[in-house]
Parts: sequence; structure tokens; C-alpha cells
Amino acid sequence: MIPLPFSTGLNSLGLPRPPAETRVLVAMSGGVDSSVVAAMLADEGYEVVGVTLQLYDHGAALAKKGACCAGRDIHDARRVAEAMGFPHYVLDYENRFRESVIDEFADAYLAGATPVPCIRCNERVKFRDLLETARDLGADCMATGHYIRRMAGPRGPELHRAADPARDQSYFLFSTTRDQLEYLRFPLGGLASKAETRALAARYGLAVAEKPDSQDICFVPNGSYAAVIEKLRPGAAEPGEIMHLDGRVLGRHDGVIRYTVGQRRGLGIGGGEPLFVVRLDADARRVIVGPREALASRQVAVAEINWLGDGGFEDAPAGGWQVAVKVRSTRPPVPARLHPRGPGRAEVELLAPEEGVAPGQACVFYAPEGSRVLGGGWIVPAR
Repeated sequence: MIPLPFSTGLNSLGLPRPPAETRVLVAMSGGVDSSVVAAMLADEGYEVVGVTLQLYDHGAALAKKGACCAGRDIHDARRVAEAMGFPHYVLDYENRFRESVIDEFADAYLAGATPVPCIRCNERVKFRDLLETARDLGADCMATGHYIRRMAGPRGPELHRAADPARDQSYFLFSTTRDQLEYLRFPLGGLASKAETRALAARYGLAVAEKPDSQDICFVPNGSYAAVIEKLRPGAAEPGEIMHLDGRVLGRHDGVIRYTVGQRRGLGIGGGEPLFVVRLDADARRVIVGPREALASRQVAVAEINWLGDGGFEDAPAGGWQVAVKVRSTRPPVPARLHPRGPGRAEVELLAPEEGVAPGQACVFYAPEGSRVLGGGWIVPAR
């Protein structure tokens, strides 16, 4: 973020008042990104209020390093606030987080989907509940450490991918609404690399300057989804059949929750042709496998669409919206056509097949050229 001289009439956050008269709530996870945002804004003279959310069991969190909003991270956020001289608060959002994120995560896995709880956390906890808290505290805007850009457009603020493609978090923020975008700020989105963020942390003397990035979902220790779901839903790991697409029963499994679409390793069905998980039939407790080519999809059903493009979503031109889409967070956007299919629903027509399209994942829409994020939705089983 490059500070704007106030002589332009707007401060560096695009608001029409001097920094000292602008209150900013900064969502602080305790990591280097949000810490740098808070320190940067405090250094520019803004009235910064830091808030960290306690999202899950504090006792369990203390035993796990590198997880968002764990006990250590709350402590680190507080240290940054003390060093930079602004107030810091910890809010207990455990119940909201469990009801809005964790319960749905468990139920989605039980239904054979592959959920992305970080998106729901942004959508339902950080950008809904915490944003309302920011308004209640009289903040003029809320800033986060996400790597994404908010840019002025002819019809209001637009969401754009981060300047650094390696750090871009637009896949996890597709459900940000227009109203939320009016209030949110993302000061790190224009930085060229994470090295710049760490250099700023060192410049401000922050103790978190070399703190490793979090790799896991905060409530899933060591990436063991099945263990978490079994704890949340006792008896969830019911055994069943591993079946080939051609109807042959190839073996047994210890629970559909242990498998994801596209998985090859750990199937336990011996040698022979390479087989992949093609589909999960949770009702029949079956894991359906097949050859790699069976993973390819060209038609993707999408629901709960959040549209950030110009014009009404259902007012698509003949032939649908021309877009680029991401069906997994780790993949680049690919060309597609987006066809509205009623309120909040659409069919995505991929111009080239994509492997491992899985219900429960997000499908995020981008402008066919440039960096603009046009919204997205959730992949659902085809009707």
C-alpha cells in the first residue's frame, strides 16, 4: 500500500479525513501479515484497534504451533499491539465458529463432499460477525492481512487478485459481498512478495518478523481431517466397499471420510492399473474408483453464487458469461463459460476438461483478462 498525501482529499485507505481522525479495526491473527498491517497503519498515524478472535479450544490450541488464533498467536498479536502502542482485544467467538464453520465442515465430509472451511470462516465469522463488531466500535473501516486487492471501479470498489500470484488469496475470499467490500481494506495486496512483508515487519521491529506461515486448517491438527470428524461425530467412520466404476468390488474401506476425490495413494486395493477416487457415495458408504481419465470434467454445477461482476448475474449475454475459473485453490484460472441456471445457481462449461472437480470445493470466477474477481460459488453434485 502506498500512502496517499492527504492533500488529495483522501487518506491512504481512501477515506476523506486525516489518518489521526480515522479509526481502523485490524483483524489480527498473530501472524506476520496482519501484524504488519496493524503496525503499518499505526505508523501512518491511524487510530488502530487490534482484535484477535479466539475461535476454538484454548487449551488444545496451546499445544499446537502454527495454527491461526491459537494461544501463542493471541500472545503474539498482543505483543505487537503493545510495541506499536495501540489497544488490543481478544473476542471469544468459539460458539459462533463451531456453529458457522466446524459443524458444517463435519457434516459436509459425512455427505461425501470436500469442504473449504477457511472460506466459510471469512464469510461468516470475520467478514460478517467481526465486521459488525467493527461498526459497533465506531471504526471507519476494517483491515486484514489478506493478499488481495480492493480497487476503485466505475461502479464502486472491485475485488482483484493480489499483485503476487504466489500469495493471492482470492479463491478464499470469493464470497465477499459488495457491502463488505465497501468497508474492508487489504493493505498487503499490492506487495510484490512475502519478502516485502517480512522486511516491513523487521523495519517495525516486530517479534513475528520470522514467524513461519500457518499451513494447516486451524482446528485440524496435523491435517488429520478424519480424526477431527470422528471426534465431532462419533461413529462417523462406517466401513463400506471400494467399487470400480464398472461395478467390481475391489476392497473395503474404514470410512468415506478418509477419502477425497482425486486421491490415488492409500486406497489399499493392491497393484494393477492406477486407480483414483472418482466419486464418494456417502449414502451407500461406497468409494468409487476408476482410471485417471474418469476424473476429467467439463460441466460443473455451482450453487450459492456471489456475483461481483457488472450487471445482474442472470442477465448474462447469449452464450453465458465469458470468464476464467478456479476449481481448486492451487490451480490457475482456466477459460470457461458461465451459464445462469436460476437464482444463485449456474453451470460452468470448462473449455478444456479439469481433473478432480469435487463437490464442496469452491469455483471462483475471474475476468477473462486482467485481475478482477467476479465472484464464485460452491461446487455441488450435478443434478
